[in-house]
Amino acid sequence: MPRRTERHILPDLLQPGLALVFCGTAAGRRSAAERAYYAHPGNLFWRALFDAGLTPRLLLPPEFPLLLDYSIGLTDLAKRHMGNDDELPRDAFDAPALVAKIERHAPRLLAFTSKNAARSALGHAVSCGLLDETIGDTRLVVLPSPSGQARGHWDLAPWLALSELYHAVHATP
Repeated sequence: MPRRTERHILPDLLQPGLALVFCGTAAGRRSAAERAYYAHPGNLFWRALFDAGLTPRLLLPPEFPLLLDYSIGLTDLAKRHMGNDDELPRDAFDAPALVAKIERHAPRLLAFTSKNAARSALGHAVSCGLLDETIGDTRLVVLPSPSGQARGHWDLAPWLALSELYHAVHATP
């Protein structure tokens, strides 16, 4: 059963001018309990960051604040709910709040960590990869979910393509 709180389950890791921000749907139970993004041991997020060359070493979930050192941020669509996507109420996702955050902080790239996150934020079906649409000047990318529950659909290739985009925009002032 999903739980709603009055405060954010996980704090946003955002600041102006980041090269890349990842956006998931909501904190899972393990992430909420540990107060760390993508904390379930079956989640491939941290491994994908390292394997794709987005971080120089494999970070542990509690080290998520270190991502700012690499010009990478984190947020979720549902900041006050936790649980699996299929358990969340339809009104859990706050797309207008996400758009406002992205317009305010203006990262060069916003990567949705699942097609469900992108569909919920953008209001239409999407495929993995770089999208034609933007939020302000922020380019949008959709990745296959790193969740252990989505392991049958896992593919590192879109994460590698994201890494190429990230390195191109991160090298540009």
